[in-house]
Amino acid sequence: MAPVELRHLRYLLAVVEHGGFTRAAEALHVSQPTLSQQIRQLERAVGLPLLDRSGRTVRATDAGEVYVAHARRALSELAAADRAVRDVRDLSRGHLRLGVTPTFTAYLVGPLLAALHARHPGLDLTVRDADQDRIAEALLADELDVGIAFGDAPASGIAAEPLFRETLGVVTGGGGGPVPLPVAELAGRDLALLAGDFATRARIDTYFAAQGVSPRVAVEADSALALIEIVRGGSLATVLPDAVTLDRPGLTPVPLDPPLPHRTAALLTRDGGYRSAASRAFAELLRTHVAARGLPAA
Repeated sequence: MAPVELRHLRYLLAVVEHGGFTRAAEALHVSQPTLSQQIRQLERAVGLPLLDRSGRTVRATDAGEVYVAHARRALSELAAADRAVRDVRDLSRGHLRLGVTPTFTAYLVGPLLAALHARHPGLDLTVRDADQDRIAEALLADELDVGIAFGDAPASGIAAEPLFRETLGVVTGGGGGPVPLPVAELAGRDLALLAGDFATRARIDTYFAAQGVSPRVAVEADSALALIEIVRGGSLATVLPDAVTLDRPGLTPVPLDPPLPHRTAALLTRDGGYRSAASRAFAELLRTHVAARGLPAA
């Protein structure tokens, strides 16, 4: 028994709509014998006659009327699916699920997503703030499309595309400049730092311990953005990526001597996973944005 194909449905609807084989064949640009043969194949597959050919006008049988109603809905849904795929391909519609490690929200994600929305306003965005391990787990579980984190040691099954070099340093709301600050001068100084469960805080603590310096942590915050507001115009300093000072008057980056080891920011994806049109467009925009912001090459 031949399987039912889409052309069988289209041919059946044409015969019913035109009331006969001759005009239906003309509309479909096929010969009448070919059309008749295809309808017979469909009726054999269904197991019942779908058309009453006994009168001057061909019409649907009782079974045919039921089948025609379903065939119309099926073809309508397929047409809608074709339109949806075209919409997703040209990004007039679509959905992007992005995971970001916390410090990037302070200087990268806001302008980047604003640019993405301006370019593709029909694209829906879901942004998840999470640590590196959770982003990797979500990518592997197909709960995220892309992630922005660090690519120095990607988890198994995760592909990491280097984006730029991130350097941590002192950020103040007062004076300072490009002259490196000896880390010993932070001994006993009050700082505002990220909370202890952040990977960035662990990196800072490890650095201070290696240098034999113990600043006083006067404020702990669970957001880099909160630290920026605490430091801006106040007497406290913090340790954050230098890039948080971009486009933020009143904040000054001060390099440390010796410097903290830099990290490589990376675009994370599932290795070998499906790349949607939205994720490809986001990756392209991300590369352009990084270059335009003048962030140092990885």
